[in-house]
Amino acid sequence: MQEADRTDPAIVEAPPELSKRTIVAAIIRRGGPKLLEASIIPSLLFYTSLAFGSLGLAYLVAIAWTYGCLGGRLLRRQDVSGVLVLASVGITIRTALAVSSGSSFIYFAQPIVGTVVTGAVFLGSIAIGRPLIAKLAHDFWPITPEQAQNPRVRSLLCGLTVLWAGVNLATASVTFVLLVSLPLTTFVAAKQISGLAITLTAIAVTIVWSHRTACREGMISPSRSRTPADAAAAPAAPLPLAA
Repeated sequence: MQEADRTDPAIVEAPPELSKRTIVAAIIRRGGPKLLEASIIPSLLFYTSLAFGSLGLAYLVAIAWTYGCLGGRLLRRQDVSGVLVLASVGITIRTALAVSSGSSFIYFAQPIVGTVVTGAVFLGSIAIGRPLIAKLAHDFWPITPEQAQNPRVRSLLCGLTVLWAGVNLATASVTFVLLVSLPLTTFVAAKQISGLAITLTAIAVTIVWSHRTACREGMISPSRSRTPADAAAAPAAPLPLAA
């Protein structure tokens, strides 16, 4: 009787069943607020201030929001995401150069240079064996130390680092073309739309690639459509949800 009461180890250690849709939802819950705070909201504030106010007001509002978020998190002793740190550094340099030079072109051209440098840093991180995606991934999906040491996961992280290096270089190229060919207000809107399109495409590739690797390595089980036989065999009690 005692032997029969033991839980089957195969059941306990079975990987969770996750679909791409579930992963997207989890990433949005974990990383969405960080992107909203560090990128989307300050960009909207900047564009609104520029369209209905002035360039100086746009500078002030964007940097006030970013530093307000950073300072608020530090005062509340909350974790500061890598995305917010990068945004704070970037907007500080951009605003300082633009104000000191008196040129709005410098404000928008500097991120292009910064994006190219970021792409180069992504590629350089592979050369030294420490792919940068491994550092940023924790803002969007938890990775255990054991998973990070898996050879296929390491290969995935290297591949994704190359992908996001390409994203940065592509974004810089498109932004430069838009900057030299469009009026300022139109450029700001077009830059956001093109950047979002490139980023969303890369996110989709990242999710599909990561999901496939996780399934192959047995870290998760691909979801499958439930048949009537599956439903009949399923236990009546609800399954616990992951925290």
